[in-house]
Amino acid sequence: MAYITLNRPEKRNALNPELVISLTNAFIRANQDQDVKVIILNATGDVFSAGADLAYLQQLQSNTYEENVADSAALKDLFYTIYTSPKAVVAQVEGHAIAGGCGLASVCDIVFSVPEARFGYTEVKIGFIPALVACFLVRKTGEARTRELLLSGELIDAGTASNYGLINFIHHKDSIQGAVKTYAEQLVSGTSAQSVSLTKQLLNIAQNMTLEESLDEAVNFNATARATADCKKGISAFLSKEKVTW
Repeated sequence: MAYITLNRPEKRNALNPELVISLTNAFIRANQDQDVKVIILNATGDVFSAGADLAYLQQLQSNTYEENVADSAALKDLFYTIYTSPKAVVAQVEGHAIAGGCGLASVCDIVFSVPEARFGYTEVKIGFIPALVACFLVRKTGEARTRELLLSGELIDAGTASNYGLINFIHHKDSIQGAVKTYAEQLVSGTSAQSVSLTKQLLNIAQNMTLEESLDEAVNFNATARATADCKKGISAFLSKEKVTW
């Protein structure tokens, strides 16, 4: 397992260009590490991430169009690097996740949250738009929920976020760390890294295809998976009624 931790508690783990680049590089390293099967994204302090840093927002007012394009591209790279990671990515949210901070949680595969956390994309309340996260959120929660969340800019509680499909599990503060660790360990010991990677690849492309196209692609992925060392190992252990060790 690899832990990647937001560590600006004095700024409520707000995003600025330096943090965005640091997070992207950290995920790239974890993605490339053959010893890592699960990546856990967490944060120090009482807030998971409050979105954009105030000083950063002030700076945006004087940016040129070209500077804003480059800045947005950096955040796009971060979200895309997390979303397309070949590893399982688990978010451990122990405080509010707002705007870009909620975007961070949204692009993870699995999200654990404490009951007190609030989630929302508040960009429209300050004349901004949640442009990048919209591309990912519509895949995760569907168009109706995405419109509701992004157009209102309202915050929702963890229970509502769970009902909307934005998060997966809710645990109290004193148990969430252990629950995330147990879940991650189960993924490490109970799943094939090659299978997880191929499954994520298929899921990432299938939504942009017709049913017929996605089924044809699934046939190719099946054939690829059957030729992997993990598949041969797993089937051999199953037929021998032995416990496979991943």
